[in-house]
Amino acid sequence: MTITRFDTGPRMSQAVVHNGTAYLAGQVADNVSNDEGVEAQTKDILAQIDELLATVGSDKTKLLSATIYLADMSTFAEMNRVWDGWVAAGHTPARATVEAKLAGPQYKVEISIIAATGA
Repeated sequence: MTITRFDTGPRMSQAVVHNGTAYLAGQVADNVSNDEGVEAQTKDILAQIDELLATVGSDKTKLLSATIYLADMSTFAEMNRVWDGWVAAGHTPARATVEAKLAGPQYKVEISIIAATGA
């Protein structure tokens, strides 16, 4: 059994690959301020996800599942505008979106992904 971990720290790895499946840790926007909106944070997060997917040998056409956490469900449409422009048509994953208290008040969105790797 092979488990490969990427960007491993003392508490967590940013991605773990096992048996052709990549599990990405929840991603939040980098360098956020309290006044940065959901659209900007979502764009930042999706760019990070693209980078992580490439690192593990995957891409957004291989998404299996996405869990999206919003600090305020009233921003659902705002987040979806960015998501809809990013996700690959015909390759949309199973997805859940929930309202949750995130790690800090500056975070408005967190996204966790599971994707297939390889061909």
